[in-house]
Amino acid sequence: MAESRRVARAGDAPVSLWNVANLVTVARILCAPIFVWLILDNPHGPLRWLALALFVFGTASDGIDGYLARSRNLGTSLGVLLDPIADKVLIGAALVVLSMVGELPWWVTIVVLVREVGITVYRMLIVRRQIHAASWGGKVKTTAQSIAASFALAPFPALLGDWMNWVNAALMTAALALTVWTGLEYVWKAVRA
Repeated sequence: MAESRRVARAGDAPVSLWNVANLVTVARILCAPIFVWLILDNPHGPLRWLALALFVFGTASDGIDGYLARSRNLGTSLGVLLDPIADKVLIGAALVVLSMVGELPWWVTIVVLVREVGITVYRMLIVRRQIHAASWGGKVKTTAQSIAASFALAPFPALLGDWMNWVNAALMTAALALTVWTGLEYVWKAVRA
């Protein structure tokens, strides 16, 4: 593999696929089944806060794996593939579990998942011909989805009152609008190319 024979900063050395940057990405992905289990085990119990903490850690540490890969010259094809998948797994798992416990309509989850899976599959199909880096709108969309899912996972309505349901709905609506808009923008660019 080409990446295993790159020149590292300290000299010629193979770059392991299981370097610290990729391990952070894998840890982010592994947060998803754990926080899903915590919520499904007791949707309104105190472990919901731990589930929220795992989700926030998983999404907030998005930049750490990339920083480690760049600063330590540890970039690999596996890392490039896994990083956006980690974002989609975390956000997708959050939306699915919220729908499973009846706190988010299934149609919202389905719209987001169809967009994310569709764009990801398309990127994988054309990766040999051209690279489609994440756009500014895509990054804003991912941030909006992360914030909306964080607020929805947090048991704020039980703690602060029902008005938090309106806040959650507004955040999720904004995230959904950005998801659809950036998906259509991506399709439009692909058709023109």
